[in-house]
Amino acid sequence: MNRIPVLLDVDTGIDDSLALLYLLGSPEAQPVGIVATAGNVAAAQVARNTAAWLGLLPPEHSARRIEVAVGARTPLSIPLRTTEDTHGPQGVGYAQLPRGDVAVSPRDGVDLWIESVRARPGQVTGLVTGPLTSLALAVRREPDLPRLLGRLVVMGGAFGHPGNTTPTTEWNIAVDPEAAREVLHAFSDLPPGRRPVLCGLNVTETIEMRPEHLRALGRRAGSTPDELLSPGDLATARSRASNPVVRHLTDAVRFYMEFHHAHDQGYLAHMHDPFAAAVALGRVPVTVRPATVDVELAGTLTRGMTVADWVGHWGRPFNVDVVTATDPVAVFEELVDRIGGLAADSCPV
Repeated sequence: MNRIPVLLDVDTGIDDSLALLYLLGSPEAQPVGIVATAGNVAAAQVARNTAAWLGLLPPEHSARRIEVAVGARTPLSIPLRTTEDTHGPQGVGYAQLPRGDVAVSPRDGVDLWIESVRARPGQVTGLVTGPLTSLALAVRREPDLPRLLGRLVVMGGAFGHPGNTTPTTEWNIAVDPEAAREVLHAFSDLPPGRRPVLCGLNVTETIEMRPEHLRALGRRAGSTPDELLSPGDLATARSRASNPVVRHLTDAVRFYMEFHHAHDQGYLAHMHDPFAAAVALGRVPVTVRPATVDVELAGTLTRGMTVADWVGHWGRPFNVDVVTATDPVAVFEELVDRIGGLAADSCPV
């Protein structure tokens, strides 16, 4: 099997956690490094969360040797805002991840971006599931990075769909609109097949994880007992799963489901980031549409909005491919199989 070298840039984060575990459970993926960028929580906490997930795996597991480096700690030109109300005080919901012995690298995450693509020109797939700040800084230092990178997949934006941060903006873009705009402009002259792929809320909010998906994941892992989360659960409820990956994942996702339920979206969790990871590996059916996308920086009501020109009003070439449709059933079959399989193989009960 020809494995895909993947450089993951995260702000871990509950759904980032599932994206990470999905990649670790996918034989097609060869993670070459992980950059921790400030977003859902501060960058140092992002790195600790990421290293802690790796540390759940047994000592012989190759994932424990993946480099985790701290990237941008603040947006390019505005203060950082985090989202503990959505992801919990440490960014992983109710999960109490053991610190473990996976160390965070002393290398700067921006350098990890640059050195990874220089080492494998044209081969690395970049997957960004948080703000684009670290990538923007990497492009500033290495302007040829868009041509050195094989492919870029981004969870970000909203196209013909309400925002989840303001009425018009998606979280990852809203945290650092300047960085998002710089990245889109830097990648604007790539040919078809090399353009960045944007996975926006218009599709990712159809990826609704429900309690039965978690139960299926636990069964795939061979974990006991069966758990089926419910909106009637007490806030103090915690998973009793025998498998530690399943147990911590369930506690993380419970918080995320409670957040969505409190905001009248149902007892579910939108799994934005693992969908983008599955897109990066080409493992799920998608429909894409080319567009010229830019980011609004000056609008009083629309700052941070991803604006798509589908038909050439601006007279500028297409610079991205926007994902416009997928099959959520197929997506969850993939996620349950790969994450549950990782849990089964790594932490047998």
